[in-house]
Amino acid sequence: MKLSTLHTQLLRAGGLSLGLLAGQALAGVPAEQIARLDKDLTPIGAERAGNADGSIPAWTGGLAKDAGSRDAAGFLSDPFAADQPLFTITAQNAGQYQDKLTPGQLALFKRYPQTYRIPVYPTRRSVTMPKAYLDTSRLNAADTQLAEGGNGLHNYRSGGLPFAIPQNGLEVIWNHIGRYRGLAFQRMVVQASPQANGAFTPSLIKQQLAYPVGLSDYAAQDMANVLYLYREEFLAPARLAGGVLLVHETINQVKEPRMAWQYNAGQRRVRRAPQIAYDSPGAEGMRTMDDFDMFNGAPDRFDWKLVGKKEMYIPYNSYKLSSPTLKYTDIIKPGHLNPEHTRYELHRVWHLTATLKPGQRHVYSRRDIFLDEDSWQAAEADAYDGRGQLWRVSEGHGTFFYDQQVPQFSAETHYDVLSGRYAVGALFNEEKNAYQFDVKYSRKQFTPSALRASGIR
Repeated sequence: MKLSTLHTQLLRAGGLSLGLLAGQALAGVPAEQIARLDKDLTPIGAERAGNADGSIPAWTGGLAKDAGSRDAAGFLSDPFAADQPLFTITAQNAGQYQDKLTPGQLALFKRYPQTYRIPVYPTRRSVTMPKAYLDTSRLNAADTQLAEGGNGLHNYRSGGLPFAIPQNGLEVIWNHIGRYRGLAFQRMVVQASPQANGAFTPSLIKQQLAYPVGLSDYAAQDMANVLYLYREEFLAPARLAGGVLLVHETINQVKEPRMAWQYNAGQRRVRRAPQIAYDSPGAEGMRTMDDFDMFNGAPDRFDWKLVGKKEMYIPYNSYKLSSPTLKYTDIIKPGHLNPEHTRYELHRVWHLTATLKPGQRHVYSRRDIFLDEDSWQAAEADAYDGRGQLWRVSEGHGTFFYDQQVPQFSAETHYDVLSGRYAVGALFNEEKNAYQFDVKYSRKQFTPSALRASGIR
């Protein structure tokens, strides 16, 4: 689909959804604030200017589509391959930089004082997005409002950021939930939960995701409460192969809970899977279901507070980590990822604190999430147990598919700082053409009957 055609469809869809929801909420951001998206803010609300000492440069439009090349196996060249680390943070000097580190990062230094390192590279503000997405985001910035309790969105147009100029913590986390990842894509990725000695069995997973406006048969009238459709199939190891998960992700999950189905290859049956949500365990118990993607699902069990913005060292431009010259055994090491292949940069982040609401149930009593201002993608997250003790530390190693203008992950890690184990996902170093953004999906491909049919073949 050509971008110009997509642009027109997005705007038409947005107008229709706005008409359907008219009268439910008034515009929340005045015109003079929206005008800032052409001036001191980027089109999705980051600060255009650099910081005072120049260690964070000004945003000048992000990487061009032709910033590098794509090889026959689908891997992008590293546009910053010539960069060298400015310095490396270790357990021995972490105290000098603790104002720009999360409690979770400091805990990893304490847990692995000899091996965990943070190599800090020059800051490159590489992210940008297609014009159609930016235009829709601007419309949303003027019109989208939180539903009652923050459990959904009114006047929201699919294919755009909800709140380019957020006013509170709930709006910020909704920006992460609704951020741009391409309108439809397929990826082949590996996840693993290594033992304390580093031994692991990789799971190869095919994941497919489509936002409503990315579907060939999108109909705004009956998809107003759908955020995206998602499907994943385990291809390896043999004990998991053939298992398929289907999710219809709703926007307001209090009004209409997430719908999920699982196909069990051994039983050859499709069953509803209501447990695929909140704090149900995933990745061999190394994370919760809502830890996936750094945070996903309904935000209703927590009170979300916007602490503010700050400068922090976060994983960024992780082209080296996704290099096809690396094997998974080069990356997955005892305790944590191999720091030889990671890249961190100084960026401004939005800091959120989520505190479990009285009377609600979750294994986490609190979460601190740190979101990159240029992509709204969470880069760091700390989770605390019921006693208030730091338990899990998550890192999203962001990368940018510049030829498609899509931010994604080269790796997503969830560290248990109490047990010393971790889970890693989103790796694709050994997979050819792992990411495909030119896929065409219809709604019928994301139905329980399609799940059953694919399993039988």
